[in-house]
Amino acid sequence: MGLSRRALVAGLPLALGACAAMPRGMFDDFGDSGFSYSRIYGAQDDEAHPLPAMNYANVDDAVLRRRVKDPTGEKPGTIVVLTSQRRLYIVEKGGTAVRYGIGVGKEGMEWKGRAKIAHKAKWPRWTPTASMIKRDPKTNGPWAGGMPGGLKNPLGARAMYLFQGGRDSSYRIHGTNYPKSIGLAMSSGCVRMFNHDVIDLYDRADVGATVIIEA
Repeated sequence: MGLSRRALVAGLPLALGACAAMPRGMFDDFGDSGFSYSRIYGAQDDEAHPLPAMNYANVDDAVLRRRVKDPTGEKPGTIVVLTSQRRLYIVEKGGTAVRYGIGVGKEGMEWKGRAKIAHKAKWPRWTPTASMIKRDPKTNGPWAGGMPGGLKNPLGARAMYLFQGGRDSSYRIHGTNYPKSIGLAMSSGCVRMFNHDVIDLYDRADVGATVIIEA
């Protein structure tokens, strides 16, 4: 792919902590981000589970949504996940891409390659794996039969299910009930996003779209 590692690393902020305090009010129209953060991270009352506004003023601006010059060279509609950089891009027409901050779990760090979005779900049901239940039976055991979608669900507001060769890769791009994890490496899970951002990506990404996962 046409991704320049040197250019990409030089162009990406490296402060990945999700809780750095920033002056309140400076993000209403954040520089050249291309978005009004007070609008895109505001309350979303039209959801099946109304989503409260996100306190983006207390979030490191490096993990907030931004429209950038496309660094990937991929065709429009392609999603590129850079796990080591904690960044996800969806390529747009006209040479731009929307960049999102992500959190990456162990499964996400270990899996690389190309896949397709096989299907998408709003407020998906979550079922912990056997290893997750064994590791934390008190927390995960009660949900062995599945947790309904909602604000407390670990998959968050949306999920996109990735398949390879017609088979489920077990790799997911999804929201989170723990927004402080965005920008970090976590002990479990695939690729997680702010709920506001995963809703935006869900609306932009088509079923059948190519997803490229790289380190």
